[in-house]
Amino acid sequence: MSRGSLLSHGAVALIAAVLAAAGTLNTIGLAGGAAAQTPPAGTIPLLTQALPDLPGREVRITLLDRGPGNTSPPHRHPGHHTFGYVVEGTYELGINGGPVRTLKAGDTFYEPPGALHSTSRNPSPDKPMKIVVFMVADQSKPSTVNEPAAPRP
Repeated sequence: MSRGSLLSHGAVALIAAVLAAAGTLNTIGLAGGAAAQTPPAGTIPLLTQALPDLPGREVRITLLDRGPGNTSPPHRHPGHHTFGYVVEGTYELGINGGPVRTLKAGDTFYEPPGALHSTSRNPSPDKPMKIVVFMVADQSKPSTVNEPAAPRP
């Protein structure tokens, strides 16, 4: 089996293990990630792992546990390939001002490096939302950077 194939299989196994853990435990705190901004409540770091064969890169896995109606401000994940898996609830997602997608448990999404995460919210008035986020991250950058507020006219 080639090295690339082994890495791919290893990544799939890692994601499966994290999803299984996230689905059975409400709070897990194995390792903290690099973050210049304080993460919002309900942002639970699961794993941060350097990738020695990709200098300057690491994997960051986080569980987002958001209450009903929770909305995040517009933000970016600078230099990071960001993947998400909706574990529970409903998630509204908009990238770069594009159409808002409604994702349900079992759905996945991808955000390219530097994309504007223009909509990020739990639209339910009464149900929580849980998402596992998997990033191939630039070690020198925070996971999330909020966009500055637009100036008022």
